[in-house]
Amino acid sequence: MENIQNLPIDIQTSKLLDWLLDRRHCNLKWQSAVKVIREKINAAIQDMPENEEIKQLLSGSYIHYFHCLRIVEILKGTEASSKNIFGRYSSQRMKDWQEIVSLYEADNVYLAEVASLLSRSVSYEGPALRKQLAKAQQLQQELSRREVECQSSAADLRERYYAACKQYGITGENVPRELQALVKDLPMVLEEVGKDAAKLEEQIQLYTAFTNFVSEWSEPVLPMLTFALKRGNATFYEWQTGNVPTVIERPAVEEAPSETLTEDAIDWGDFGKSADTQGVTSGIALEEGIDWGISLEPSAEDTGGIDWGDSEAAPFEIEILDAGADCPEGVARGEDALSILENPQSRSQFIDELMELEVFLTQRISEMGEEGDVVAMSQFQLAPSVIQGQTREHVREMLSEVQDLLGRLTSLRMQHLFMIQASPRYVERVSEVLRQKLKQADTLLVKAAMMVERRQEALEEQSRLEPRVDLLAGRTRELQKMIEADISKRYQSRPVNLMGVNI
Repeated sequence: MENIQNLPIDIQTSKLLDWLLDRRHCNLKWQSAVKVIREKINAAIQDMPENEEIKQLLSGSYIHYFHCLRIVEILKGTEASSKNIFGRYSSQRMKDWQEIVSLYEADNVYLAEVASLLSRSVSYEGPALRKQLAKAQQLQQELSRREVECQSSAADLRERYYAACKQYGITGENVPRELQALVKDLPMVLEEVGKDAAKLEEQIQLYTAFTNFVSEWSEPVLPMLTFALKRGNATFYEWQTGNVPTVIERPAVEEAPSETLTEDAIDWGDFGKSADTQGVTSGIALEEGIDWGISLEPSAEDTGGIDWGDSEAAPFEIEILDAGADCPEGVARGEDALSILENPQSRSQFIDELMELEVFLTQRISEMGEEGDVVAMSQFQLAPSVIQGQTREHVREMLSEVQDLLGRLTSLRMQHLFMIQASPRYVERVSEVLRQKLKQADTLLVKAAMMVERRQEALEEQSRLEPRVDLLAGRTRELQKMIEADISKRYQSRPVNLMGVNI
């Protein structure tokens, strides 16, 4: 018997109510009785004395049997004056709460209710609060990560913006103005390139001699480089006609304002049109004020329509003029006034010939490394001295000069300058692309600020949930002990353990 007395009673909390009903400790109709009791409790709490402990008991918590017992104990002190000589209380407050306690104790309704409360706290309310708390904590971590990503991406975009500006050779404060300012220095840069073309005399002579010796080529080789060798960065007019122009009328390019340009607001001029058609010009200038000999206003004599003259006469002969034929001799106008390195057509030919020279010298260096045998040596015995007198190291130096000149013309910065010079729309596109980088960076910073706000809200939610979790855990443990003690009394004080209580 002593061993049985000390044997604990283990009850799974989720099955506590079923355990009580199976052992007839509670009635199956306990919920109907609880409904009546809840109505009486709601009526009784409308008239309560001013007591701090009672306020705490009634504040935001479900009033159950053990709370009612404590309220009765408090009322015994506050309502002591209403006690008569028979030991009964005449206070209606005391009578109401004593009735509630009695209804609870009938058929152990209170035990079924607190068992249901404990099971609900452990199975539903506790996990739900913990889930909300974990979600708030996880959301903070996610928002912190996204905040860092937004800030990092914004910094990367700004870095790319300034890197792109550096490639263009500008600071990025006023992109359209700075881009157009670069074009002003372009003629000076090209003039230096034209002067340095004079250093290619030895390379051109070697290529010309080698071509004539190997294939007996009769046509002139590298005509553009040969012209630049003698005349430098002369005008396109001089390249075409061989004469130095007496008057140079360069095309005027309107500067774009600092604001965004629209296509309708762009004045292309003759230069812009020719650049968009890759240097092909019609040679016909349409100007305001030209009298074409056709009157659009009908006169009194023109009642029969347009008089085409003698209908039996020979048909009109349309004379097609060559491009530039309307320009006076010695006047370089439009694209003809540009230098050979500014004009897209001649510049392309200049670069092509540089690349041709580069390929020749590269191939020649490779061949000279393989000309150690007798056959190769005998093959060049009759070659001109300019070919035989070359060494591999010297050819490498000549190749380096060609590549340097080619790199200066085909660098990314020079490509941008040529595009800016050719089309104002290019300035607009570049400015828009760069602005988009800054705009995206600003948008990401705004998103980062939103992440901070949402993270603060999640932190406040966590601060609000943590006290509720602690309060629920404390009340659940308190209720667990009360139920264990109550059941223990029914089994001669045997220890009772409610299993699975974890809040």
